[in-house]
Amino acid sequence: MSIDHIVTPLDSAHLDSKEQYVFYHKMVDFALKELIVSVQHHQICTQKEVIFFKQYSDLLLYSIEAMRVKYMYDDEDNMKVDLTDSGFPNYLEFRYLFNDLSLRDNYIDKLKDVNELQQEFLDQLLHKKEPVGKEKLFQAASVVYYTSVEQKFIFNRFVQGKIIEASEGMSAQYMTSWSFYDVSHNRPFICFMYFDYEGKNMDGYKETIYEVLKNSADRNMALETMAYAIDRKLADVKPKHIKRIDLGPFHNVFAKDENVITHAILESIGKKEIPLESYALSLKVDEVFSGSEFTEGGYFSKQTLQKWSHTIHQNYVFAPHRIIQLLYSKTPEIMNKLAKPPIQISELKINK
Repeated sequence: MSIDHIVTPLDSAHLDSKEQYVFYHKMVDFALKELIVSVQHHQICTQKEVIFFKQYSDLLLYSIEAMRVKYMYDDEDNMKVDLTDSGFPNYLEFRYLFNDLSLRDNYIDKLKDVNELQQEFLDQLLHKKEPVGKEKLFQAASVVYYTSVEQKFIFNRFVQGKIIEASEGMSAQYMTSWSFYDVSHNRPFICFMYFDYEGKNMDGYKETIYEVLKNSADRNMALETMAYAIDRKLADVKPKHIKRIDLGPFHNVFAKDENVITHAILESIGKKEIPLESYALSLKVDEVFSGSEFTEGGYFSKQTLQKWSHTIHQNYVFAPHRIIQLLYSKTPEIMNKLAKPPIQISELKINK
């Protein structure tokens, strides 16, 4: 079955065949790797930020690959791609993976022996000259999934990065990063915070910082609100600069959102003006900077807090040359308001 036979009606939200799982994974894998290189090349992130950007993207790719292995031969369940404004898997898919792998030991004991499976495969292919049945393929995929996929590498709802020294020339002494998968948008967000520390023991205070970030900065919200919440809860921390990257939507044939760029691509795919594997990636960068200070609280509980700048919004679109031409033709109002002209990345070619 060639990719030309992949059917993705607009009212469908799940992948339901081996071809779709393989095709979707190739698209996401290719697009994110192109994005990582391009973000660095166009200096959207600093050198240190790119390192963390790549690490969080690798967790995302690892998780989607785990979904591919888990679902490819499963007749009962299907992987769901987000319906709203994402193009990435629904958040619940990551939660199912994480919870499922918590029970790994229970499942491993029930798996068929690898040597026995191999012998059955050889007998079916070489002696009976027949293709291996889907049930056997599912058993083999389950062995791979439960024996090789590690829970600690699954993209969780909140992923905390370490606190490190900021690069020379930055406005603050320290930086930290974190990432979250927003439940309402079903998209990954990557955040960076640059800050000074006025306490006496940074090593002893790190867990407090991590806990506050997990509780106050784990979802999409107004960036000034996030910055104020972090500043208010961490008396010894003086945030100077917070940067949030909204990764997506991923515009592709599997996306089911109402995004203008997605529909421009879907319409052109439907008219066979562009190939099925055509794609684009949107990326939004929001930043706030601290300025002067003010005092909040009563006489016995005063706290000095930062005044924050208005959020600086920067929108980017990454796409192959042919798609950029298409988007200039069909969505000029979006293309002309980007922080930079659409950034060209490589075209995906899948052998049919």
